[in-house]
Amino acid sequence: MVWVPLRTTRTDHLALLYTSKNSFTKMSLEWLMDWSWSLDGLRDFIATGIQSFRDCDTTALTAVACLLVLFVWYCYHVGREQPRTYVTVNSLMQSSDASGLQNGYAYCRSPECVRCTRNDGLNQKLYHNLQEYAKRYSWSGMGRIHKGIREQGRYLNSRPSIQKPEVFFLPDLPTMPYFSRDAQKHDVELLERNFHTILCEFETLYKAFSNCSLPQGWKMNSTPSGEWFTFYLVNQGTCVPKNCRKCPRTYRLLGSLRTCIGNNVFGNACISVLTPGTVIAEHYGPTNIRIRCHLGLKTPSNCELVVGGEPQCWAEGRCLLFDDSFLHTAFHEGPPEEGPRVIFMVDLWHPNVAAAERQALDFIFAPGR
Repeated sequence: MVWVPLRTTRTDHLALLYTSKNSFTKMSLEWLMDWSWSLDGLRDFIATGIQSFRDCDTTALTAVACLLVLFVWYCYHVGREQPRTYVTVNSLMQSSDASGLQNGYAYCRSPECVRCTRNDGLNQKLYHNLQEYAKRYSWSGMGRIHKGIREQGRYLNSRPSIQKPEVFFLPDLPTMPYFSRDAQKHDVELLERNFHTILCEFETLYKAFSNCSLPQGWKMNSTPSGEWFTFYLVNQGTCVPKNCRKCPRTYRLLGSLRTCIGNNVFGNACISVLTPGTVIAEHYGPTNIRIRCHLGLKTPSNCELVVGGEPQCWAEGRCLLFDDSFLHTAFHEGPPEEGPRVIFMVDLWHPNVAAAERQALDFIFAPGR
């Protein structure tokens, strides 16, 4: 059998390709049947293969090759990534209690925790985490974070006394004690629509106080006067499984929030209760990258939140947004018969922290890092 090249005009290009493929297949079958691998036959075989590739559209072959290279690169890149763990409601309900829980509350036991421990090597540790993130992903969009970590000591020491975050200050963020509802409009409206759901689950929890002084899952905080109780669903970026099982609908709601901080040590979600006569001492939050959202569940008279010297009152079914890196306090001076002040608290991202910065901060301040 002798191969005869065909004319390669555009009009008969398909016929050429089809004929070449048929010739190639037929010749290969004949050689396999009689096992005659002569030098002339091998030469014809190679020539046929070369001509077949020449007859194919070069642009199409180039596109296929590029797609193949991109696919191989993508598989390699994804394979090198460390998967992030997400806790689903079903797995949460089936999981056993997390280690390190006392009375249903996750206490920090690590001496290296950047949220709870003050040490001279904090900036070096944060910069190491940033370098690790940039090496794995990109330096793009990391300007403010890099600047903040590099000059963290100067920022924290030079800040006016009205705003002094205790752990991390991100420069060039708009500064104000309170935020409007439009700052995180979607999440505010979602929380307010589910006001009765959250209130119902709180009332079920609060019935346990009639049986003992401090029911399982609640934490008592130190105050100059009165009593301040918190029931954490998420504490410093870590879910508290036993508590979440007691508030399943509220926990599911957290997963629907677009700006909830749930993957780093600055993220919390809890029910906060102040009994009549309670005053919370003035204090600063750990960072300015978040805004704290309070949804009023029970708001008696003479209850106030004071942030940066500006007082505000809670309202049932309404959200109040503020920057807790400002000096702030809260008190309940209402009569005992009006009962406790109760809010649902959740930490949301500051609206001016970009998406790339949020991803990097989640990596740098990941729980246990």
